[in-house]
Amino acid sequence: MRHFPLIAPNPPRLTEQLDALRRVEASGVFSNNGPEVRAFEAEITDSLFGGRGASLAVANATLGLMVAIKHAAMEAGRPDGLALMPSLTFAATGQAALWSGLTPLICDVDPDEWSACPEAEERLLHHYGDRIGVITPYATFGNAIDLDRYAWLQRRFGVGVVIDAASSLGTRDGAGDGFGHDAPFAVVYSMHATKTFAVAEGGLIHSGDAQLIDRLRTMINFGFEGGRSATLPGINAKLPEVIAVLARAKLGEIEAVCEARTAVEAAYRGTLSDFTLQAVSGRRRAMQFMPVLLPDALVSRRDRIAADLQAAGIGVGRYFSPHLAEQPLFQTSALIEPTPVADRVAARMLSLPITDAMSPDDARHIATTFTAICAAEAARVPAEPKHRAIAATLIVGGGPAGTALLTAASKKGRLADLARAGLVMVERDDAIGGGRLGRYAINSDSTAQTFLTAVKDNPHPELAAIVAHPAARAVERYADALGVPLVEAGPLLRATGDRLADIVVANGGSVLTGHDVLGSQRTADGLWNTRIRRRADGIEFDQLSHQIVIATGGHQPLDRLVRQSVAGVPLVDHAGGKLLQSDEVLSLGGFTKVADLLAGKRNPRIAVIGGSTSALTSIALLLKGSPALPFGAGGITLLHRRPLRPFYPSIDAAHAEGFTDFGPEDICPVSGFVYRLAGFRLEARELVLRMLGVDGRAPDPRIALHRIAGADDRIARAHLDRADLVVAALGYRPHALPISDQHGDPIALSAQHGGAMVDAHCRVIDAQGTPVPGVYGIGLAAGFVPWGALGGEASFSGQANGLWLWQNDVGQMIVDQILGDAGAGRERAVA
Repeated sequence: MRHFPLIAPNPPRLTEQLDALRRVEASGVFSNNGPEVRAFEAEITDSLFGGRGASLAVANATLGLMVAIKHAAMEAGRPDGLALMPSLTFAATGQAALWSGLTPLICDVDPDEWSACPEAEERLLHHYGDRIGVITPYATFGNAIDLDRYAWLQRRFGVGVVIDAASSLGTRDGAGDGFGHDAPFAVVYSMHATKTFAVAEGGLIHSGDAQLIDRLRTMINFGFEGGRSATLPGINAKLPEVIAVLARAKLGEIEAVCEARTAVEAAYRGTLSDFTLQAVSGRRRAMQFMPVLLPDALVSRRDRIAADLQAAGIGVGRYFSPHLAEQPLFQTSALIEPTPVADRVAARMLSLPITDAMSPDDARHIATTFTAICAAEAARVPAEPKHRAIAATLIVGGGPAGTALLTAASKKGRLADLARAGLVMVERDDAIGGGRLGRYAINSDSTAQTFLTAVKDNPHPELAAIVAHPAARAVERYADALGVPLVEAGPLLRATGDRLADIVVANGGSVLTGHDVLGSQRTADGLWNTRIRRRADGIEFDQLSHQIVIATGGHQPLDRLVRQSVAGVPLVDHAGGKLLQSDEVLSLGGFTKVADLLAGKRNPRIAVIGGSTSALTSIALLLKGSPALPFGAGGITLLHRRPLRPFYPSIDAAHAEGFTDFGPEDICPVSGFVYRLAGFRLEARELVLRMLGVDGRAPDPRIALHRIAGADDRIARAHLDRADLVVAALGYRPHALPISDQHGDPIALSAQHGGAMVDAHCRVIDAQGTPVPGVYGIGLAAGFVPWGALGGEASFSGQANGLWLWQNDVGQMIVDQILGDAGAGRERAVA
């Protein structure tokens, strides 16, 4: 039986380079950019890159990446920023960023080409802005990715670009030039013995910018530009002369090697037409091996298929499984975006042999053997069960509120119990934890300490360790600030969500990301039958559970605007086409939209309607947006019905600032806080204090206040008439899950009729205020009002939304009831 290794290193033979080796000995130069290295650099620039730009030989590709990334980040003015890279790449990409002082920002990949997803890259560039110092795309498996697009991104965002082209030395782009030809940034290749351009150990950096190569040459020589005095960050990454001899020899044969491997690749593609293969670009790829995806049904049989291939004399690999987001180092040192495509591709990946010794017939033999093994394994795959096991609890929504419930359980050491009892969490996004929170361009109304208390000193070590995660460190920087930018809080919530999901799954629970919940129906035996749809393919299935927790967040429904009157006039009719909802203003890109709508206005006027936190944060955003809007005096008018109340930690603190507009009914009997629930906090509080002129604060002349007097308030109407833009900040309503009784008739919920979604025990209530058996609710716009030992002032009317409450008393109240400690849950608030 003939054996086909996955990779067979084939560097030039040293014994055939005796003349060149004697030449090195005779020169007396063995390193330090000697004549062999310089000759190789010139020759490869001419033969592969048309004599354009310059090339730099380095000791290995990882060192080349480190130096190039370091330089690109410095040039972008972000030396300690983020390095954006795809998850489906070798660990060296992420390691190089870490060694260069940057934090990897890991994104998902394209489902066809398996390189970085363009939509994800551009979304993150907009999201993180100038925190991203470098983009580090990977030319996946030698593919000729679109370098012109990365040149555009470099110009558009002022960001550095370094291409990890480890497997691409010998690849030809669509024009027939060597991949990297004329690139305005560094393209880094490997010459490791396992690569198509096999030497022993070595790397190459090429760029169309010869001056960039000169700078990098200085950096690989300790940062010495002239004498032996460092002027740049540097390291020793020089290629030895002996290795350069091998590199020159390999260059002489690389065309023939690549052409032979291209024929092998073509034979594979012709025989594996029933399998999913990489979509490729360019005229030719320097193929190192042949990647192929197993059918979804065979993912669980991958190890068995690999073993059968090995038994048949065929080497096999799993590049790259695990991908970066699945590796422990990067889970604790990187910011990781949801990677559903990379997860699926890596789980299905097998790599088949391509070596210099193989022929196209060998590839067809391997492919035929592989196909037969897969067919045999497919016949052994057991049929999926028709019915899923009955869960104790199904949580609908894995955003901040849904995961807060898990956090509350973890703090009391009960998360494992919750999972073992039978827990299913369903989330429509590709990861749990963050929800939409990180998509807002404002600061939180929770402190940095609040976000960190979810994990600090948590009984679960994997959660407690998050305090050292880059996302937690980013939040911690705002410990003394007025809130945390939500774009910074989102990654921490996602990282926490990942660990919570791991704990749930490890203890027998399930976390279904990328799924929609369509509705739930009560069964004759008192269970809830929830209809779920998988977003990837539209497949629907049912999940039975004893209980449901609705954590679907809130929204600002358009139909409410249609019914809304302000100062006695219909808002939509009066505001016309100049009306925006605050959620749209506060989202990323919202300020830009406002600026576009007001373009050309020399003294724009905006009316903000509402007395909620979203109203105040909208004003704060409009005042500090960049470039600044040219507001004159009274450019922004806040139209509100209720008095604006600031929070104070004590009566004495309020009196110390001369604030006395409160009575005994406005003081929390548990904490002693003044306006604990009704009072504005952090950035919104500071804005209110300025507008009220408390403690000598000077009001901002650009802001005017008008308290709406009633249905016949002509002044309020005049403000609406004069406004160039009207922002409706009227709060949020819950995304109530459609539920029905055992006969299929809809159950009318209180939330659907303008009332609260839940009662004092977080039980979802119907239109008559009666709890719906086994259904709980938590989160934004749920309508929960703290009571008893949870605290709060007697004068408060409304609803309390707060991450700390959800992660502690409110979440624990629901956990107690789910686990059968209903008495404890209900007594918690009156203890």
